[in-house]
Amino acid sequence: MIWTIVVGILAGLIAGKIMGHDSHGCLVDLLLGLVGGFVGGNVLGWIGIEWSGLLGQIGTAVVGAVILLWIWAKLKK
Repeated sequence: MIWTIVVGILAGLIAGKIMGHDSHGCLVDLLLGLVGGFVGGNVLGWIGIEWSGLLGQIGTAVVGAVILLWIWAKLKK
């Protein structure tokens, strides 16, 4: 449970930096990372990519969070 929170916060923070999105705090980064983990796991699974281990979890969540931030930016336009 604690690792999930840590991975979510890290993934949200990293994705925010990649996309140039200003951080709105740990809670938003956590939610972004957790939902990003779900999205990233599905998207990567669809194309046959599966990462394992702690770095794989973080990478998957970052990919998903970047996708979410990209969609959010497109919707705001």
